[in-house]
Amino acid sequence: MQAVLAPMAVGALLLLLWQMLCTVLDVPVYLVPSPAAIFRTLVADWALLFGALLTTLRITFLAFALAVVIGVAVAFLFVQSRVLEAALFPYAILLQVTPIVAIAPLIIIWVKTPVIALTLCATMMALFPIISNTVLGLRSVQPSLLNLFRLNRASRWQILVRLRIPSALPSFFGGLRISSGLSLIGAVVAEFVAGTGGTSTGLAYQILQAGFELNIPRLFAALLMITVTGVLLFALMVALSRACLSSWHESELE
Repeated sequence: MQAVLAPMAVGALLLLLWQMLCTVLDVPVYLVPSPAAIFRTLVADWALLFGALLTTLRITFLAFALAVVIGVAVAFLFVQSRVLEAALFPYAILLQVTPIVAIAPLIIIWVKTPVIALTLCATMMALFPIISNTVLGLRSVQPSLLNLFRLNRASRWQILVRLRIPSALPSFFGGLRISSGLSLIGAVVAEFVAGTGGTSTGLAYQILQAGFELNIPRLFAALLMITVTGVLLFALMVALSRACLSSWHESELE
């Protein structure tokens, strides 16, 4: 309860202060809307914003699933060969440090289907945490246990399934927490770069349109939906980690 109530109390205090400042200083709504104005806009434009949120979430979940599959496969490949890891891991780092804004226009030009293009952009942003955390977890096995497996002539497959994967699960779930948020960020950034309109538009397009129209309360409402969605995705990964690890791993034991 303390972990939930303390942040909620701070948030409520900040919202109250925000509302008081906007009311006392009579701040124009087109500059900084008050929380009450944002809430009214969120209720009034709920159908539009929720539909845009679903579009963004579709890209987010597709990118996240693709990042998990590719990242785990690459991590398993790296842990089987030090030479292969040394040869390819720098390119995974290069993929991480390259700004997605710089390469997203190329992907959108090369890939004609908007959904696939946006998913690829978001996947590139969410991939590295899965690879790095999973490789770290697969490598972080107790040497005594590894020697015991080798002493009993365990195959590479048996060592991977019975020793490395259980040892890697805490690091893997840590990567999921980071990657889930990056998938959402990547989807929003890709939508910003694409700037596609029409009926199936994401929250980024709604933010752009609200900025062009100086509809600042709608812009803040869309930002609020993105923020809350990111928090919920992180909480979902935390709950998944606890469900899988709480019964046996010390990282989740009370």
